[in-house]
Amino acid sequence: MTQGHSPELDQLYKDFAAEHLNPLWTQLDDLMPEHPAPKAVPHVWKWSRLYELAKRSGDLVPVGRGGERRAIGLANPGLGGRPYVSPTLWAAIQYLGGKETAPEHRHAQNAFRFVVEGEGVWTVVNGDPVRMSRGDLLLTPGWNFHGHHNETDQPMAWIDGLDIPFSYQNDVGFFEYGSERVTDYATPNFSRGERLWCHPGLRPLSGLQNTVSSPIGAYRWEFTDRALTEQLLLEDEGQPATVEQGHAAVRYVNPTTGGDVMPTIRAEFHRLRPGVETATRREVGSTVFQVFEGDGAVVIDGATHSLEKGDMFVIPSWVPWSLQAESRFDLFRFSDAPIMERLHFDRVHIDGGNR
Repeated sequence: MTQGHSPELDQLYKDFAAEHLNPLWTQLDDLMPEHPAPKAVPHVWKWSRLYELAKRSGDLVPVGRGGERRAIGLANPGLGGRPYVSPTLWAAIQYLGGKETAPEHRHAQNAFRFVVEGEGVWTVVNGDPVRMSRGDLLLTPGWNFHGHHNETDQPMAWIDGLDIPFSYQNDVGFFEYGSERVTDYATPNFSRGERLWCHPGLRPLSGLQNTVSSPIGAYRWEFTDRALTEQLLLEDEGQPATVEQGHAAVRYVNPTTGGDVMPTIRAEFHRLRPGVETATRREVGSTVFQVFEGDGAVVIDGATHSLEKGDMFVIPSWVPWSLQAESRFDLFRFSDAPIMERLHFDRVHIDGGNR
């Protein structure tokens, strides 16, 4: 809307300001853009650099009360220095030295860990020791006590993902300290949750009540790898098993509901055959990838970024992107899709497809 200038109009705006009011007609484009206009920007973090800095922090910064975790958050360059990878998601590299223990605590925020390499650490979630190994997805749903202990002389690093920004913006966060150590130093190959729940197609009668988050503490790489392998073998046999030609993908699910593993975070794993290029797509909400194995590239808003093992990148809301595989290309992905879908803000556009 356009207006002229007059002493009366100037006074009107001064009176608005004095009463902490803002008229819609002066800010409609900012409040209601024609399409998402995220402040977050696409960005790639190189694993070689992340790991080097995490290792240096391991030499200089102790783990324990006060800092709690040696976790280094990925700060999106478009978010003014906030330690957020996107407006809804937090991502970090966490580093635990040989024989170190990270004390127990709990928080309302939902969390997971994904291991791109290494082993020897157990995370203890509500008293259940869970082995952490290469390719595993490990869950710490909100308000579960958890700590970590390294049983080897070698350090280990992994990525953390949480809904911290979403929780912070909506004032729903709680935090509580737990034991200064961990409540169980056992090192079982499989956690109690896995022993009860991880049998394909079978649900224990002792667990018929649906749960908000998955009761499975660890989704093991051997099963993820097998599922992806079988999808591509079925594709070779002419069966409709992949999301697009040469592109196998799985979603980690809560076995009590068939839905996402946690109410605010979706986790997936993608495998591309060598030479495959995915369709360009836009999605409402933000997503983060980490390369698990192989070489390739991501094209984000027309810019091509080369990728190798461990590299991480963020795609803000409604920014176009596609993947290109040089070798077999394995990628872990997490996003805020459950939030967008629950609130019915979700929207996807795929080039050559439908909105």
